[in-house]
Amino acid sequence: MNIPVRKFDAIIVGAGGAGLRAAIQLSEAGLKTAVLTKVFPTRSHTVAAQGGVAASLGNSEEDHWHWHMYDTVKGSDWLGDQDAIEYMCRKANEVVVELEHYGMPFDRLDNGRIYQRPFGGHMSNFGEKPVRRSCAAADRTGHAMLHAMYQRNIKVNTQFFVEWMALDLIRDAEGEVLGVTAMEMETGEVSMFHAKATIFATGGAGRIYYSSTNAFINTGDGLGMAARAGIPLEDMEFWQFHPTGVAGAGVLITEGVRGEGGILRNSDGERFMERYAPNAKDLASRDVVSRAMVTEINEGRGCGPNKDYVLLDITHLDPHTIMQRLPGIREISIQFAGIDPIKAPIPVVPTCHYQMGGIPTNYLGQVVAPKGGDASAAVPGFYAAGECACASVHGANRLGTNSLLDLLVFGKSAGETAVEELKKSPRAHKPLAMEQIDKSLARLGRLNQQKDGASVHETRLAMQRSMQKHCSVFRFNDLLKQGVKSILDIEQQVARTEIKDKSQVFNTARLEALELDNLIEVAKATMISAEARKESRGAHVRDDAIDNAATPNGRDDQNWLKHSLWYREGNRLDYKPVKMTPLTVETIALKKRAY
Repeated sequence: MNIPVRKFDAIIVGAGGAGLRAAIQLSEAGLKTAVLTKVFPTRSHTVAAQGGVAASLGNSEEDHWHWHMYDTVKGSDWLGDQDAIEYMCRKANEVVVELEHYGMPFDRLDNGRIYQRPFGGHMSNFGEKPVRRSCAAADRTGHAMLHAMYQRNIKVNTQFFVEWMALDLIRDAEGEVLGVTAMEMETGEVSMFHAKATIFATGGAGRIYYSSTNAFINTGDGLGMAARAGIPLEDMEFWQFHPTGVAGAGVLITEGVRGEGGILRNSDGERFMERYAPNAKDLASRDVVSRAMVTEINEGRGCGPNKDYVLLDITHLDPHTIMQRLPGIREISIQFAGIDPIKAPIPVVPTCHYQMGGIPTNYLGQVVAPKGGDASAAVPGFYAAGECACASVHGANRLGTNSLLDLLVFGKSAGETAVEELKKSPRAHKPLAMEQIDKSLARLGRLNQQKDGASVHETRLAMQRSMQKHCSVFRFNDLLKQGVKSILDIEQQVARTEIKDKSQVFNTARLEALELDNLIEVAKATMISAEARKESRGAHVRDDAIDNAATPNGRDDQNWLKHSLWYREGNRLDYKPVKMTPLTVETIALKKRAY
């Protein structure tokens, strides 16, 4: 089959915050750069980020990157790699100021400096009291960020391929990544994108769950492609459930609402977070707040006719503050909950929000996979950044506003590393490995030829309901074991899914089937990794984990202070140590995590 080949110095898959930031770095260096994206860049899921981007600018009160680093390590429940966390927190001010220079319309203080608000888990002086660290553009920070970086990319002549879906990685016999196969969504045309550097910035895979704040495009495409190419997925048992999704709709209500003074209340009107986190209260870390909310609901103090949600109350705030700082949240509440938050509290419930695990990377943005006994061996020509990557700066639980910081810092870092490596050893494109391209075409062929197979929609729904039932906020031994069997059974259905409409033009059925191929890899990695981790840590809470002096809050550092690595071949699990040594400062020592 004669397939078109498009050659570039660098290919970026994904045009959210991480992809756009990496593209700026590459294009400004004069490299011929292409960005493939399923949607127009400013419609990428980063657009949904509301509350802000973390940086210790200290514009409202004293702050320091070392305090930010401490909060991030503590928030990660000590599963985050301290070298990468230090790198991110030290770079935070630099990347935020760069973004400001790109034209990002941050809210301002009276003195003209960037406005900052408090966020959960961000504290001053190593956990003493909440600090204002989140740099915000009202409650539309991600929206403003995407527009600023997209315009910068237009200025530096980045080439965009809009409404293209990447299908599979192309690797040669030595394991070097040479690009991707991709399909133009309008025509069904398949092309090979041949590159000297390939960067994945494909976002998360929150659509493996039935209730999610994620957009429908968040189908783990980068993770599925990496897994099929033999690269492991790291720490996939750790999924953050955001405390405040609109009950019944799943639409995100930013933590910035609590940063501005919002209070969570149960059916008795009680500010219940004072019992669970007496110091940080409603601004405790997200996993702590989510579990507190579920506990209130489970113990009968939920609100509504079914007592299945709690209330987020901002009625005590000045209406002017709400209109100025939270205009989009008011609109969301009116549209999705039928409630004006100036007049009444918003019904909220924990909802799947963020993937802490992903494609293993280091703080330089290089994808790393164990090879010949070297656990930190870089995969030649392959980089990843943003939610699809695991640096690991979020460990077992991400702090709010560290996601936008992650994609800025590591998008830039991946771009810088790719530029440095390409300029250090200039070379022609290596020959393409045709057998890997054939595998990609065979996957498309299966969808075209399958008859009397399973429904894509029903199979995806079965997967989402299984994940929601077996692997949610609280996790139970028997449910996890049942979940592994359930997901492996659903995998068999995915292998024989049938698309009803075989036409080539705007065939959404074909696209959904291809996305399901990726989603099921993420679901398997999540369920199998969660069942295997016999402790509670961060967002992964097991009912059978014992809480005592040796295992505080059920966290077992002696046996489980390590990253999981799931391999698609044989559903095999391996582990590697957490990097406890920072780059320049002393190790942040293990301690019981409390707020």
